[in-house]
Amino acid sequence: MTQGTTAAGAARERERPTVRAAEVRDAAEVVRLRRLMFEAMSGRDAAGPWEAEAERVLAARLAAPGSEAMGVFVVDAEGGGLAACAVGTVEERLPSPGAPSGRFGFVFNVCTDPAHRRRGYARAAVEALLAWFTAEGVHRVDLHATVDAAGLYRSLGFTEHSLPLSLDLPGPRRG
Repeated sequence: MTQGTTAAGAARERERPTVRAAEVRDAAEVVRLRRLMFEAMSGRDAAGPWEAEAERVLAARLAAPGSEAMGVFVVDAEGGGLAACAVGTVEERLPSPGAPSGRFGFVFNVCTDPAHRRRGYARAAVEALLAWFTAEGVHRVDLHATVDAAGLYRSLGFTEHSLPLSLDLPGPRRG
């Protein structure tokens, strides 16, 4: 223990989860966690063809880092698979007084498998994602939080910024 470190603080530091950048082999597990996130948000299972497409898109992004700015950080589960993940993207906008680089981050996928909750895994993954955003020159990070997760994000410094509004547009007709 270093001078000024409490025993409880040292214990927390030893127990800190190991977070790593996701690899192509993690794509299916990240999508599995994403499905769990949607289920937690809506109260119903959202299985469907979107999963195969999401896995394909994520694997392609992970295979070519730097091609499109996406940060994906994971915590491995004991015994295999993933316990948690945090995913975000960098968006290029026009520079502004508050964001002279024009680079904004958006966190769109944070989930911990129910068997691994309350261990700090989501916090550790989000902290890794925030460090990645900083290294990418991002000045502001936005996200949409569930009521259950709002406390975590507030404890990391997130505040209400503006009223988020969304509009679902009809997709192009296929075939």
